[in-house]
Amino acid sequence: MENQDIRIINLPAMRVATFYAFSASPELESWQKVVTWAKSHDCWQEPPSRRIFGFNNPNPSAGSPNYGYEFWVAIDPDMQPDSETLIKEFSGGLYGVLNCDVSEGNPYDIIPSTWGNLVKWLESSHYKQGNHQCLEEHLTRFDSTDQGFILDLYIPITE
Repeated sequence: MENQDIRIINLPAMRVATFYAFSASPELESWQKVVTWAKSHDCWQEPPSRRIFGFNNPNPSAGSPNYGYEFWVAIDPDMQPDSETLIKEFSGGLYGVLNCDVSEGNPYDIIPSTWGNLVKWLESSHYKQGNHQCLEEHLTRFDSTDQGFILDLYIPITE
């Protein structure tokens, strides 16, 4: 990995609708919630037309197949919450970003390996780890881990 592979991005503040699942495959479950909700609210657009971010919440732990995954879908500032949806205000922040192509291979190997490369970059850079949320931006549709997809991994940084 070359340093030029890492992009420094100041992610702007945004309003997001959140979707959560806790299971052995929470990404797929919460993704289905995203699609169902967005289609029922006439705001479904496949990434990258609509920004969709995700992250483990909580991370996997030894001895348990279950963990959580939360998706954030960027929404218009004037969109009102409903009884189905939690709306959050994300304050944005500075990030080191690395592309993660999961088109071929096992996502459960590729994604952690790419996160590891991003952490190694941070350790050798002049940046420090930030306290804002680590994120995975879904750049392509994510219906199944078998079909492949592309992410940008965002590690929070400070100067």
